[in-house]
Amino acid sequence: MRRRQLFAAGLAMACSAPFAAHSQPDFPERPIRIVQGFAAGGNADTIARVLSAEMGKGLGQPFVVEAQTGAGGTIAATTVARAKPDGYTLLLATGGHAVAGALYGKLSYQTVADFQMISTITYFPFLLVVRADSPYRSLAELLAAARADPRSISYGSAGIGSTHHLAGELLVKSAKAEMLHVPYRGDAASVTALLGGEVPMIIAPPTAVMANIKAGKLKALATTGPQRWAAMPELPTVAEQGVAGYDVRSWAGFMAPAGTPRPVVERLRAETLKALQVASVRARLEDMGGEARGSTPEEMTAMVSSELKKWTAVVNEAQIPKQ
Repeated sequence: MRRRQLFAAGLAMACSAPFAAHSQPDFPERPIRIVQGFAAGGNADTIARVLSAEMGKGLGQPFVVEAQTGAGGTIAATTVARAKPDGYTLLLATGGHAVAGALYGKLSYQTVADFQMISTITYFPFLLVVRADSPYRSLAELLAAARADPRSISYGSAGIGSTHHLAGELLVKSAKAEMLHVPYRGDAASVTALLGGEVPMIIAPPTAVMANIKAGKLKALATTGPQRWAAMPELPTVAEQGVAGYDVRSWAGFMAPAGTPRPVVERLRAETLKALQVASVRARLEDMGGEARGSTPEEMTAMVSSELKKWTAVVNEAQIPKQ
């Protein structure tokens, strides 16, 4: 009887050994690649480099940040969705990931199902901005003018299908007003157009407009997040000015290909959260207008799914042509 018990115990240990080895992989053993879909030196690229520089210390391996630009970030997302799910190829995804899922008719991947979420990194609002000499002293005044004379008010954005554009369409829908959208090629072009008087308002990230706000050339009417932005606590939200429930923020976070082992995901998540506690990292994200905030994989999945649903409804209702 004793011999049979010892044999059974040994067999159980032998069977569990491969599982134990798999559940605690020796990760990482080589450099990790982060793919992001926007221009080098831009917000996404900067966030990836700031986080990876700190994470590399804890993981003992360097990170390589690679820009695969074009098609609203979908080229980069395609690369990661098709990569081996071993934790060595990650996507620095932004709010544009969910927007692209709503806007593009034919993608080679599923926005949520083909990715393993790791953690969010930062959230940042957009600002609704006018010239300093604008007759509109508040968003409420501008919306009142838009309701009184439909389509007499226009707003500029970084381009058709950008998060900025959809933020405007959601504003129009939620405020029961009408405004004409004027797309430009990027934030810099929309700021130039506003300064030149081509449009009375633009929707832009803080990094694109803060220099001109500080110089007294532009003024912000509202922030698009659910709470006031810490960098401008005197600035009311869109919701505070009569558009109940309005909440538009961009975000950034790490994703891996679907099927990446959970122990690898947890290791990457732990290092992400650790990096977000470093004062210099938090300060750099705040300088970009962001709020450092990590998450669980499940929380990030729920957030991206919710964003996809929201933007799909906006695209369909505004009849924005599928790309």
